[in-house]
Amino acid sequence: MADKEIFKQVMDLIPQQPPFLFIDDILDAHDKKITAVYRFREDEYFYKGHFPSNPITPGVILIEAMAQTGVVAMGIYQLLQQGMSVAELKQMTTLFAFADAIEFTGIVYPDEQVIIRGEIIYLRKGNLKTRTSIERENGEIVCSGVLTGTGVKK
Repeated sequence: MADKEIFKQVMDLIPQQPPFLFIDDILDAHDKKITAVYRFREDEYFYKGHFPSNPITPGVILIEAMAQTGVVAMGIYQLLQQGMSVAELKQMTTLFAFADAIEFTGIVYPDEQVIIRGEIIYLRKGNLKTRTSIERENGEIVCSGVLTGTGVKK
């Protein structure tokens, strides 16, 4: 299966949907790594209150974007690679379980596109632990940490 085709399948299987989907596209995935992009649009619902005179992307939203890429999309990609069917994957969802060593080193502003990267630390017994980061297009890291999720049947 061609990469773009499997990336589209992964995107279609991500349970989060707008306005709470923070992945526009998967750029690459292989072995134990995944790379995605997202543009934080100026009209995102959370900018109205965070902060009205100086909108910045909330840290919890950055963590969610990392979780969607590094845990959810990576988990779906890995299970497809292992031969799990789309029908089986549609019967599952991923629950965010743990965040560790989260570090914010920059601010993400409205209309900024970021690159989200995840790398597997381990995948066993339905649990996926990844090292994740968000960076600007120039490579400057603005957020990083270790996230864990678990796949469960709906």
